[in-house]
Amino acid sequence: MSANIRERIARRIAKELKDGDYVNLGIGLPTLVANYVPAGVDITLHSENGMLGVGPYPRDADVDPDLINAGKETVSELPGCAYFNSAESFAMVRGGHIDLTVLGALQVGQDGDLANWMIPGKMVKGMGGAMDLVAGARRVIVAMEHNTHDGGHKILARCTLPLTGVRCVNVIVSEKAVIEVTPEGLVLREIAADTTVEAVKAATGAPLLVPSAPGTFD
Repeated sequence: MSANIRERIARRIAKELKDGDYVNLGIGLPTLVANYVPAGVDITLHSENGMLGVGPYPRDADVDPDLINAGKETVSELPGCAYFNSAESFAMVRGGHIDLTVLGALQVGQDGDLANWMIPGKMVKGMGGAMDLVAGARRVIVAMEHNTHDGGHKILARCTLPLTGVRCVNVIVSEKAVIEVTPEGLVLREIAADTTVEAVKAATGAPLLVPSAPGTFD
């Protein structure tokens, strides 16, 4: 995935952040969302390895090897930052104290099912905290490239990979579209400025409900 695509997705997801939110950002692309928090919006970042109040990536001169996020990247701390063990961290998640989590995905089903932790036959390092996050966070946003590298569908009528969670995704944001998961089906809320509704529908492996005038984003 190119840097431009990653930045486009992260910028659009950042618009979903609300002042006062407690937010968990998954490993990889989701971590970029922190770079685009809108002015005037104050959020608190949670890392499931035991940190609340995660700051931005440090400059080389300020790196503290003891401060890392769940993806083993060095981070900084903000004033008031708190540390705790994994049991307390996951108690926060399981107790419903995380307002929003942003996660990557291998596949998303039209009912909001999520598959993001393994591909059968390939090495698996572990499932991480995603299963707890999709069950405990109040809102789940998926950050993903719309299609596989060979053009296959990642948004499907039904996932074919092992599930992380069932009916847990609220919104999908790709480089092509913003899609809301509703009881009636997948609703195309916005399309990228450089694509068309028909192109998004062709790139999606599940039916899309299209409002008369979907919005656009850059």
